[in-house]
Amino acid sequence: MSYIDEVPVTAGPTMPADVKAITNDGFFPDISMPAMRDAMRLDSTVTDARLRPALVDAILTTNRLLRDWQAGHLAGGIQKLEEVPALKVDGESQYVAHYRRAVYSFAKADIFESYRDYDTTASALTDKKNMEWMDTAPDVQRRNGHWAINDILGRTHATVELI
Repeated sequence: MSYIDEVPVTAGPTMPADVKAITNDGFFPDISMPAMRDAMRLDSTVTDARLRPALVDAILTTNRLLRDWQAGHLAGGIQKLEEVPALKVDGESQYVAHYRRAVYSFAKADIFESYRDYDTTASALTDKKNMEWMDTAPDVQRRNGHWAINDILGRTHATVELI
């Protein structure tokens, strides 16, 4: 006789295919939730219901940080990010690639922070190493997001701290 109840684990509810893309403001590209999952290695433990608000917030944050840059291009007659003259890699504008990286990174930082509160006990050495990693992972993702913004704006990747 076993006292362990074996209940199959299922993924959370998924959204219909027609709402898996988050519509942006028209200048910046829409963001695909499945593409973000693939690029940032997010499995089904992060449900669509949790991923969507993180991505919406990341889009709003990224758009706010690029507001002046966007306004300059709109004033110059450019209506979409992919129309901004840029180096293309694999057929995609460097600005679109950097924009997507910024959004994905900010969203993943938010997700890391929200999943951090599920189990904060570290009973084994490997758990303690995992907890140390979880302490810094959101900061690393935010740094990546800011670096992607800096790449769009033509700024360097400088991090300065006051000692």
